[in-house]
Amino acid sequence: MSMTGKVWRYGDNVDTDVIIPARYLNSFDPKELASHCMVDIDETFAGNVQNGDIMVGGYNFGCGSSREHAPIAIKASGVPVVIAASFARIFYRNAINVGLPVLEIGADVEKIKAGDRLTVDVATGKITDETTGDTFQAAPLPGFIQDIAKAGGLINYVKEYK
Repeated sequence: MSMTGKVWRYGDNVDTDVIIPARYLNSFDPKELASHCMVDIDETFAGNVQNGDIMVGGYNFGCGSSREHAPIAIKASGVPVVIAASFARIFYRNAINVGLPVLEIGADVEKIKAGDRLTVDVATGKITDETTGDTFQAAPLPGFIQDIAKAGGLINYVKEYK
């Protein structure tokens, strides 16, 4: 599964309360959540993100509360993959649960800038920065996690493969 998109770049310790602020959690509608995604640190994101754009963060991306709303808001924004130096474990698991692939590349993330165009192959973990020509290697997601993402999340996966 390969995809190409523009980078939305964020720093270290991006908290789930910033990804989707608590004041917007009165809705379970993914598109409604997406309309407020990242609003407290990037007012331009929700109104300008394009389907297929790629979110890139630093270390400990998705720290904070255990709410699944954060990866749901990102995925509903049209972002097909999140790349970071590292992820908070609960965010990583929640992303898998909702079918949002996440790839860790450590310190190499510092070479990726906002606005760059990346091509990402989730199956192999290969990331190519089309803007700079740099390539990065993330650990590829195990096959069953790729299947969960293809199914649109864990619930759909269980329904398909039970």
